[in-house]
Amino acid sequence: MKKDELRSVLINKGISRSYYSLEGGLPNEKLCLDYESGEWIVYYSERGVRTGIQYFDSEDDACDYLLHAIEESASGKY
Repeated sequence: MKKDELRSVLINKGISRSYYSLEGGLPNEKLCLDYESGEWIVYYSERGVRTGIQYFDSEDDACDYLLHAIEESASGKY
């Protein structure tokens, strides 16, 4: 799945944007998706610090990983 597809899935599932950022950056207390230096990355951003960084060669893998992480976080399992 691509980023635009992921955005649609999250909206359709009613998952609050307070859980995630699909635009990277350093928002406070959000799971993030970003593309840097030819790699897709997923991480948790809190107080200007990235933690739990995961690197992916493909946008599909990064989006699938992020969707799973967001669903777990939204259900209180993350």
